[in-house]
Amino acid sequence: MIIKKMHDMGIRSEHAYTAAMASIGFSIFTWASSLKAEPGSHADLARADRWGIFVGEWAPTFFGLGVALSQHEQSEGTLTASVHELREQKQTG
Repeated sequence: MIIKKMHDMGIRSEHAYTAAMASIGFSIFTWASSLKAEPGSHADLARADRWGIFVGEWAPTFFGLGVALSQHEQSEGTLTASVHELREQKQTG
């Protein structure tokens, strides 16, 4: 139900996969920037690790959504259609 609603809103599996990859990069960025905020203490390393893990947990969620959306797109036959093609088809049909 949620996946169908997301698909109807125009969210495609490619969007979820892109968000997953971006969250991996953002996880590394937040870890590195948090580590450099106050260098030298053990508490800073723990804080940096927590930020990196927190943001890093988004990636599996986005990958899971991507797989679910891909399966939905495959079952509807829209896996290779672009978002613009789907909108035009929805408006005419």
